[in-house]
Amino acid sequence: MSVDGVYSNPDNEASDYSSNPTPATTPSTTPDFILALAKHGLKPSDLNAAHDLLVTIAKHAGSIMLSAEHEFLIAAATKNNTSDLVTQYDSRIEGMVQDRLRAAYPAFGFLGEETFKYGTKLADSPTFVCDPIDGTLNFSKGVPNCAISLALTLDKTPVIGVVYNPFRGDLYTAIKNQGAFLTKTTTGASYKLPLQTVPAPMPSLRSCLVAIEWGNQRKGPNWALRKDIHNKLLTDEEEGGAFCKSVRSNGSAALDFCYVAQGIIDVFWEGGVWVWDVAGGWAILEEAGGIVASANPGDWDPTLEGRLYFAVRHAKRDEQKAVVEELWRIMGDRKFEY
Repeated sequence: MSVDGVYSNPDNEASDYSSNPTPATTPSTTPDFILALAKHGLKPSDLNAAHDLLVTIAKHAGSIMLSAEHEFLIAAATKNNTSDLVTQYDSRIEGMVQDRLRAAYPAFGFLGEETFKYGTKLADSPTFVCDPIDGTLNFSKGVPNCAISLALTLDKTPVIGVVYNPFRGDLYTAIKNQGAFLTKTTTGASYKLPLQTVPAPMPSLRSCLVAIEWGNQRKGPNWALRKDIHNKLLTDEEEGGAFCKSVRSNGSAALDFCYVAQGIIDVFWEGGVWVWDVAGGWAILEEAGGIVASANPGDWDPTLEGRLYFAVRHAKRDEQKAVVEELWRIMGDRKFEY
């Protein structure tokens, strides 16, 4: 049952696309997508099954993350750093994810942060993508803004996204052409994204709350560009800036994408993160009416592996385009190089 856009879900499960009604504005499928699936021997119902398994796996990973909280508090009081402990949990969760997915889908590929080998490329064939803990610094410090991010890609494009922050009980999910949802696992309530069905106006960067991250590269041209754009976003227009509402550094690219999909962040500008950081959130954002352009000027069709992303929330298409081009003008002829 749905009331004012909220779906009742008493069993605390994610939105079940086979039982919960999908709003009429979201197509259940398209002929072109059916053909794309058929090329890989898949049907739309196969995506539903894969989605349900990814949700179950994400919840298992979330329970592992929650159980780690006490161990990290003890380690923080007795050790100089907790990086080894973070690595242990990263590896443990990814191992669990990989084992369960390979058992269910032995013919599908797997690309994970912890098992990634330099030079490996995302395949056209069905591939699961996993970031076991996105926002590891937050995780190690007890900051409740981290998540497991899972995706299924076809032809190097995400068609399922599942991002789960167990500390807030926020479960973001999407299947291509079936909409994006936020399920509050503490209550079971599920909300179709974006939360505002009629988007607020977004005429310029001045109206935007912008997410930006800092990364580990703190020198060189990329760092100089990141600092300068951050400064211009905050600076008054009289001094050559864009004077955006404010900026947020949340510490998780996966959740930044989801916050843009939800509509609580307007845009997210980022260069340097990896496919596993954004694949799940990308699927969720697009199903919520958002777009992904490149962080670098002039590229409206960035690749999932390109490491350059400018995520923009649901809005009128001309407003989305105008905000992207405004940021690109601030960058001028400068570009990230990765």
